[in-house]
Amino acid sequence: MASEPANHVSVMIPNGPGAAAILAAGIGCFAMGAVSVAADKLPALARLLNLYRPTGPLSGVSTVTIVGWVAAWAVLHYYWQRRNVQLGRTNGIAFILLACCLLLTFPPIGDLF
Repeated sequence: MASEPANHVSVMIPNGPGAAAILAAGIGCFAMGAVSVAADKLPALARLLNLYRPTGPLSGVSTVTIVGWVAAWAVLHYYWQRRNVQLGRTNGIAFILLACCLLLTFPPIGDLF
């Protein structure tokens, strides 16, 4: 008969780093929608975000979004690296942020602002 070793230890890995990545993705998506709408409505911001002339403000919008996403991920990971968080709640918030991004980048909705 095979039996488990007497010194068998179960290790629980915290879900915080994974949750941080999921929520940061939602934050990054929402930032893309919000910055895109803001750049469309504010000519001064559009000029500021024009990092590469052939692309126009989209170059700055994507750059700002990526920086925001990485910053959110770094901060959340730092605070949640050894914690267990409610994944259902975190995933729900990330999904809501993603849905808001999709709405903001849909022209009839984005033009309302």
